[in-house]
Amino acid sequence: MKVEIDDKGRPVGVHQKLSAEANWLIEEFMLLANRTVAEWVGKAKRTFVYRVHDEPNMEKLAGLRDFAGHFGYKMGAFDGGRDIAHALNSLMTDAKDKPELGAIQILALRSMAKACYSVDNIGHYGLAFPYYTHFTSPIRRYPDMMVHRLLAQYLRKGPNADSMYYAQQCKHASEREVVAAEAERESIKYKLVEFMQDKIGQEFDGHVSGVTEWGVYVEIEPTKIEGMIPYRTIKCDFFIFDQDHYRAVGKRTRKSIRLGDPLRIRVKGTSLEQKILDYELIEDCFLSPSADK
Repeated sequence: MKVEIDDKGRPVGVHQKLSAEANWLIEEFMLLANRTVAEWVGKAKRTFVYRVHDEPNMEKLAGLRDFAGHFGYKMGAFDGGRDIAHALNSLMTDAKDKPELGAIQILALRSMAKACYSVDNIGHYGLAFPYYTHFTSPIRRYPDMMVHRLLAQYLRKGPNADSMYYAQQCKHASEREVVAAEAERESIKYKLVEFMQDKIGQEFDGHVSGVTEWGVYVEIEPTKIEGMIPYRTIKCDFFIFDQDHYRAVGKRTRKSIRLGDPLRIRVKGTSLEQKILDYELIEDCFLSPSADK
């Protein structure tokens, strides 16, 4: 999400960031440049900063298969890297534009190893590249700068760099990357909650974006800002989380709340300190189909 702020830092608008075909083309050029440079240095057996990505967690992939099966999707074999990539790509294609796509993407990401920086090249599983690094402009990270310096040194026929030194720098950069990514997510959440502070009591249409043991998450239109409806606040019934089918089912009415269900909500409260939004269900508009008994 992109949050627009005024000259005093207050959020005044929220919209989704969309990539155009021109962005995709530039991205392909950047991937090719990074791959080519990493391969050139790697085959020369010189110390370098690689962007590496290990193979996925097979246990979590099995969990993804079970979860997708609840929605009628079938995944192929997990016999090797190509099979896994094909199965995941096919699943994403089949789930495209479906309400459950978001949850499937989250579980797929959780099954993947975390990409990091390393002087030991194990390849990039996610991109299916045997060699990969980060160096193309705009320079955004310190590892980009390290790659630029090493590349310049090797183009000048300079000596091989100290592997131990760069291994330490890669470890530090990978750790700080995690911290920076979390700070970015938290700052966006903070601004989204701040944006909604003056909208308490207002009603919005939305769709269920997540189902948990304690409540359902709803993304409202058109901003896609997510908040939670705790089950305890729904007065028409007592809802229980059905983990096997990833839904919430009313104990008395047997009504169900599933991913993608349209709901109309009212903004109930905000907490900047906790960076959370509370929504409440407008029960007169709760028209979800009954669950199977």
